[in-house]
Amino acid sequence: MSGTGYARGARAAVRAVVPVRIRRLLAHEARAAGSLVRWAARRTHGVRAGDHAAGYTGPQTALMYGLVFVSVVETVALAYLIPWPVVHRVLLVLDVYGVLLLLGMHAACVTRPHVARPDGSVRIRYGALFDLDVPADAVASVRVDRRYPRGRLVSLSGEGVLDLIVAGQTTVTLELTRPLAFTRPLGGRGEARVIRFHADDPEALAGALRRSRPARDPRDPRDPRGKDIR
Repeated sequence: MSGTGYARGARAAVRAVVPVRIRRLLAHEARAAGSLVRWAARRTHGVRAGDHAAGYTGPQTALMYGLVFVSVVETVALAYLIPWPVVHRVLLVLDVYGVLLLLGMHAACVTRPHVARPDGSVRIRYGALFDLDVPADAVASVRVDRRYPRGRLVSLSGEGVLDLIVAGQTTVTLELTRPLAFTRPLGGRGEARVIRFHADDPEALAGALRRSRPARDPRDPRDPRGKDIR
């Protein structure tokens, strides 16, 4: 058996034994770790020449740094309070891992922005946890629309409205011409007809999508390119 065959067999064995949620969590953590390197090098992921990158970390940055600060203080405090060396070392490893995980999650968000492409498509992301490509022909309209929905990071209502929430808010509403399938952070599936997400500068993102919109063919009233982007 070739090396490729062994690799495929190993992946199949892992999929058969390890639940999908555990596999996805491990994959998210691996991407977060890689994002720390990319963040230190000031590089972004999936942004090409001509693309408009839209950050979304503004509302959560202070919170993330606050959590990191509390974790560091806790680590130092436990170093003085715990007299047993073995317990101290175990907790030290766990605390350091927790701090790196928090930084990695934030780094993944910084280095994986939303991307509006020149062809009219848009890539909507949240760090290493969520990634959805919306083709240009699936975009019906986009508007700046600040909302404060309740729910988890990725919430789907019965009307097919997908909320990708950052610090309790969304600022952009994207209406679609057709339902789009998406994958939740832990592997669940869903379909969205409307996507609401956050961008730090929603006007710039909406403007980039308007500029990339192809001209309507006046001879064909059914041309989907004739749909307005508000």
